[in-house]
Amino acid sequence: MAVLTASMPGPAAAFDLFGLFGGEEAPLEPSATALPYAVKIQGTDDDGLLRILEDSSTLYRLRREPPPDGDGLVRRAEADIRRLPDALSGYGYYAGRVTVRIDEATVSGEPSVAGAVRAAERERGRALVPVRIAVDPGPLYTLRRIGVRDARGRPFDEEVLPPRLTRVDDDLPARSATVLAREAAIVDALRAHGHPFAKVISRDPVVDDAAHVMDVTFTVEPGPLAGIGEVSVRGTEALDPAVVRSFIYAEPGDPYSPKAITDMRRAVAKVEGLGSIRIREGEALDANGNLPIFVEVTERERNLIGVSARYSTVDGPGVRAYYANRNLFGGAETLRVDADLSYLGNDLYAQQRKLAGIKSDGFGGRLSATFVKPALWGTRNDLVANVFAGREAQQSYVVDSAGGTVGIRHRFSDTFFAQVGVEGQAGRSQDALGKVDYRLVGLPVSLSYDSTDSLLDPTQGVRLTASATPYAGFLGSDPSIFVAKATGSTYYALDDEARYVLAGRLGFGSISGASLEDIPANIRFFAGGGGSVRGFPYRTLGPRGPFNLPVGGRSLLEASLEARVKITDTIGLVPFFDAGTAFAGSLPDADERIRKAVGLGLRYYTAIGPIRVDVAFPLDHIKGNHERPVALYISLGQAF
Repeated sequence: MAVLTASMPGPAAAFDLFGLFGGEEAPLEPSATALPYAVKIQGTDDDGLLRILEDSSTLYRLRREPPPDGDGLVRRAEADIRRLPDALSGYGYYAGRVTVRIDEATVSGEPSVAGAVRAAERERGRALVPVRIAVDPGPLYTLRRIGVRDARGRPFDEEVLPPRLTRVDDDLPARSATVLAREAAIVDALRAHGHPFAKVISRDPVVDDAAHVMDVTFTVEPGPLAGIGEVSVRGTEALDPAVVRSFIYAEPGDPYSPKAITDMRRAVAKVEGLGSIRIREGEALDANGNLPIFVEVTERERNLIGVSARYSTVDGPGVRAYYANRNLFGGAETLRVDADLSYLGNDLYAQQRKLAGIKSDGFGGRLSATFVKPALWGTRNDLVANVFAGREAQQSYVVDSAGGTVGIRHRFSDTFFAQVGVEGQAGRSQDALGKVDYRLVGLPVSLSYDSTDSLLDPTQGVRLTASATPYAGFLGSDPSIFVAKATGSTYYALDDEARYVLAGRLGFGSISGASLEDIPANIRFFAGGGGSVRGFPYRTLGPRGPFNLPVGGRSLLEASLEARVKITDTIGLVPFFDAGTAFAGSLPDADERIRKAVGLGLRYYTAIGPIRVDVAFPLDHIKGNHERPVALYISLGQAF
């Protein structure tokens, strides 16, 4: 019967900026007061095995700290003779042998010590003592069978323990890391089925030296089936703990699972006033057979000030500054004030705008304030309000407007919410179709579903948003219109480490109830730009008006497809394809041409999200349009 030891490859060596022209260690100098030595491990070409032997070897790890005498060097060698066979076994070589030579003397038990000591001392003050660790790994053993039973010797049902956890592929090395990984996966599977105290009580590996294989049997104690118990919130000081509790959607008696705990933490993290979040499970079940949960939090500083910048070769530069208070009145209320300034640096349509009588110097700006009061009266309803004023200066229009929205958002779960409210805005729109003084009063309704695993860099899940807003004449709107929008995106990782991810996006919009020229330009649909069809100038794809200026449409259809490939842990490449346009009618017209672009993106992955650099190439240029043969986009986060 063999004993398994956990042994994993050590971390890769750090990148040495100044070691580009030779990373070898400088040898120690001979000494009269110590015995520096040069050690070499021979007998394997497997880099992984070599790293494990180096990490396990006392001689190798202490090579920069020479012993004072030959006896000390021999003791290190004896330690390696005992340790290194265990390292070989941990890597799947159960018949391996290790020999250590000091100069010409082989260390092989107490009778050899005196000769090895003399061999080492002969080099004192003259040269480094040569030390050779000769490894004969022998045959690589493989796993033949993995068995799992409970304390009474009974197997588990396949619904609880899927066969894939005990299935063994041909030629799977019988390494400690592999066996321990299976053990952890078995415990995780039982915990996922509601057994929070599942544990392996014995691990029985049996090595067959004749067949060079290993069989492993795990004896597992699943523990009681449990539900989620009372959830206690601790650590709040200036913030009402009832607000935190409203973001916890699990209720006592719900099935326990690690995923439920993970979802709980992700939901609580959406309370902006919170800093660190730790969820601790109870050590015993309560009287109802449920597991108590303790949510331990800390609070952030209330006030936050920030500045961000953006740049696109076709959309121009922009800068944004903001102030936020993350716990305004003690109930996790957030107040955020944003000031945004943009400039059409390339101003591709300046001459056409001048001929059309549109007064614009390319500068635009917006000042807005958003207030959110979560957990109204301890419920999962949030009050959301926003006011804004500013000038939107685009390639083909200018709009001066002001308005606001107030609504109630209901959180059904961490991934799904709905919102209803009242919206009003008024302003003046100028474009190639003329001037429109407008007043809109609407009743917006929206739904949002997001099951993705990350806001800025999703690798799995789905995002769906849909909204419908009737701006009715009897409410005071002029014009009277109905606006509907929907966007969906999905993400699929092709491997367990999410180094290869396919991402797709589809967007749709429609406006009905008024003719195109009566609809303000900022309400109409346009395609093109960094968040739409990359490669084309921002908000320029769609119907054209006088002077060949884009005038937008009453419907929109656009799509994107990306392949996100990580080359290293920090660098990724993203080939992409975008397509879309706006249509004159309230529904997309199949006869109209949809514009397309391809490109290649570079991603630099940071702790807060990927830095995105995209280069896009339009595939079909528009006659008389001003797009360039290539466009560059730089921002934080994935394109969608």
